[in-house]
Amino acid sequence: MAKNREQVIVRTSVVGILANVALAAFKAFVGFLSNSIAVVLDAVNNLTDALSSVITIVGTKLAGKPADRKHPFGYGRVEYLSTLVIAIIILYAGITAMVESVKKIITPDTPDYSTVSLVIIAVAVVVKVALGLFVKATGKRVNSDALVASGKDALMDSIISLSTLVAAFVFILWNVSLEAYLGVVIAIMIIKTGLETMKDTISKILGERADNILARDIKQTVLSADTGISGVFDLVLSDYGPDRHLASVHIEVPDTWTAAKIDTVTRKITTEVYQHHNVFITAVSVYSVDMTNADVVAIRKRVAEIVSSHKNALQMHGFFADIASKDIRFDVVVSFDEKDRVSLCNTIADEVRAAFPGYTIFVQPDTDMSD
Repeated sequence: MAKNREQVIVRTSVVGILANVALAAFKAFVGFLSNSIAVVLDAVNNLTDALSSVITIVGTKLAGKPADRKHPFGYGRVEYLSTLVIAIIILYAGITAMVESVKKIITPDTPDYSTVSLVIIAVAVVVKVALGLFVKATGKRVNSDALVASGKDALMDSIISLSTLVAAFVFILWNVSLEAYLGVVIAIMIIKTGLETMKDTISKILGERADNILARDIKQTVLSADTGISGVFDLVLSDYGPDRHLASVHIEVPDTWTAAKIDTVTRKITTEVYQHHNVFITAVSVYSVDMTNADVVAIRKRVAEIVSSHKNALQMHGFFADIASKDIRFDVVVSFDEKDRVSLCNTIADEVRAAFPGYTIFVQPDTDMSD
């Protein structure tokens, strides 16, 4: 599956390289022939797109290297680094375009369009739209950020080419040259794309919240592994590249389960999560739930009511109560909207302590990792 994904990305990138090199050659010819800075900058932009496709191929090949002793989780994150390089190239192209356009505003040249040049630009618009839709759709299908970024860039290029064509007709009809000013607009669009791509990629490298649909599906799969599982919590997904996730999870089970039963269920969980979601569960931690002691059940219910009365306390789990030693412990998932997580947990602890005087209360603040 991974090999097939790599082949699709490489083939798509090769198509992008060939199309962009051909477009760049034609646009450069038209640009120099018609003395159009906008068309020349558009040609340069096509060359950067071709370079982006080359980097996508290299990044995909490196990301496909097998894990080794130094990098036991593999090289999947190289794809994010290659996307970051593409973003930098796009940003550089935009800044360069801005500088050249400002120069042309200060010292303008008169463009000279021919019918052939206009036809070539029109063809370029059609080619770029088709290429952009193809590359973007393929990128989404194989979960390649680099291809999606290239596809978006190609669609933006089609708008740029169309704008150039409009500027050419404006000059022909009214003898008003918008070339240099259009160049500034093009430059701004290129810079914007570069910054957005960079921002999105850095966010993924830093580590983003797990996709809510994937997280919920995994939790449902874990719950369905055995009817005795009463809750699934603390799902942590670690991203080591597109479609490369490791995960850990906590489950609540009856305190009557034996070690043999727990072992059987946790093995089933890891197998089914991998088969259904291509995510490898590295650890399944267990909270035991006392469902037979009526006093403990009552305490748990009351504590849950106290926790739920605070809007930024999203969830309580890991509940433990020992009546003999007068000890109550539990975790509270705190919303990121809460400014002082520790203070909220202390408030909850005080309220539980008031409800159960004489008990030692320990509240562990937990992070809202996934939906």
